[in-house]
Amino acid sequence: MYTVTDETLQTLTRVLNDENESLARRFRALFSLKHVACLQPPTDKTLPAIKAIAAAFSSSSALLKHELAYCLGQTRNPDSLSYLHDVVKDPEEDAMCRHEAAEALGALGYESSLEILKALRDNANELEVVRETCDIAVDRILWENSEEKKAEQLKPSDFTSIDPAPPAPLATEEPSIPDLEKTLLDTSIPLFKRYRAMFALRDLASPPDLPTAAPAIDALSKGLKDPSALFRHEIAFVFGQLCHPASVPCLTECLSNQGEMGMVRHEAAEALGSLGEVDGVEDTLKKFVNDPEQVVRDSIIVALDMAEYEKNGDIEYALIPATAA
Repeated sequence: MYTVTDETLQTLTRVLNDENESLARRFRALFSLKHVACLQPPTDKTLPAIKAIAAAFSSSSALLKHELAYCLGQTRNPDSLSYLHDVVKDPEEDAMCRHEAAEALGALGYESSLEILKALRDNANELEVVRETCDIAVDRILWENSEEKKAEQLKPSDFTSIDPAPPAPLATEEPSIPDLEKTLLDTSIPLFKRYRAMFALRDLASPPDLPTAAPAIDALSKGLKDPSALFRHEIAFVFGQLCHPASVPCLTECLSNQGEMGMVRHEAAEALGSLGEVDGVEDTLKKFVNDPEQVVRDSIIVALDMAEYEKNGDIEYALIPATAA
């Protein structure tokens, strides 16, 4: 923990919103601001941090803007809502950013977002990735405010993130990985239920020495062949959370596939960045520094910075306020 001064907050805000700063440095500033914006209970610095994050939606980088939306969704703070509503409703905004804004609204869990999300979900002319995300976000908000939630027994998670869906509830003492895999890969059932299986498998893969870890990683890896780009991108995100070396081959294959959508490849790149201490990962990432797709190139910059952090054993991937200036 560290104390954030007004001067520190100003420095972080300047770095984040400066288009001339390196993307890696701006990401580190963002994660420092996210720490402040997510403090519970909120402090007098919380709202300024949220506003500083939201101000960067004027950036030209789709990668940065999508990360801004993710961070606002983690704040548990209704002050984040209006900024995310504006992004998700803007048809001129990048699809990846709109998707992340919808997902963030689901994470915040406020019923006041339902009307917007349902309208986008039900609009046949809307982009598929936006419609799918809104569908999951609606289900998550309904679950968050339901009696069902109160009755469910969930396995304690190693992860503090607010996810697009909660893990599947515990039905027995010994969760069945084959059953979870079957649900994960069943395209005939709602995405929200499949996501719940995804996060249950994630929790069975952490810590990495659990006897269920390797089978859970294997089950999750099959999700990278799903017909939904949104689903594939979330699988890659989960691998980034897990930092399990067993995921390196399938993430490498995903990043290397030039026919894969940018939103999926970018997530694979960043997941590999979190595995930067694994032999060969940095060399793999460097192969894509000049990738034809901007969001992939930007992700490689951030991923290589993350990999450097992993190798150096830094305490926290952020522009720590003590060194922000």
